[in-house]
Amino acid sequence: MYQLYYSPGAASLAVHWMLIEIGAPFEAVLTDTGAGAHKRPDYLRLNPDGLVPTLVVDGAPVAESTAILMLLAERHPDRGLAPAPGAPERAAYLQTMVYLANTLLPSFRAWFYPHEPAGEAAADAVQAGARARIEAAWDRLDGQLAGAGPHLLGERLSAADFLATMLMRWSRNMPRPATAWPNLARYLARMRAMESLRQVHAREGLTDWIDG
Repeated sequence: MYQLYYSPGAASLAVHWMLIEIGAPFEAVLTDTGAGAHKRPDYLRLNPDGLVPTLVVDGAPVAESTAILMLLAERHPDRGLAPAPGAPERAAYLQTMVYLANTLLPSFRAWFYPHEPAGEAAADAVQAGARARIEAAWDRLDGQLAGAGPHLLGERLSAADFLATMLMRWSRNMPRPATAWPNLARYLARMRAMESLRQVHAREGLTDWIDG
């Protein structure tokens, strides 16, 4: 059984959702980041960076949401959430996962916590730069979906869809959320109809966004 340390709506959401989708037995351990639970010694022993999620796999903790998603896809190949090594689609899958992790995740960190990189005086400039990078990513993904779909990599659901949908959810209160792009809006309408996504929202007590 897996053990997932999560905080509602945080980067753990995609992992929580995938665990539900693949039907793997797991224990969800609420980690109250608002109360600083992620910075306590017992949690730091699992995740020295003090971030969520952490997934305990066969007794060993694994961190980084993107890495966890990719690991779960490989551990449950019967679910078809990642192209097999050597498959023609494998390169696009790896590229998409790294793009989301390297471009969007840090940009959202800068959007939500703009004071971190350069202090309060530069917060507005940092946030403006983050917004530009996020919206450029939506331009790219909207174009990617224009001639393909219904999922990011084509016909099949993949780990990339779990990560991308979570990140698009994070944009819901931005001046231009992901739903402002027509192909992304259609994509998200399909993703939000998934029972597993609705379940994870219910389990984490999240009521905004899921119904549009």
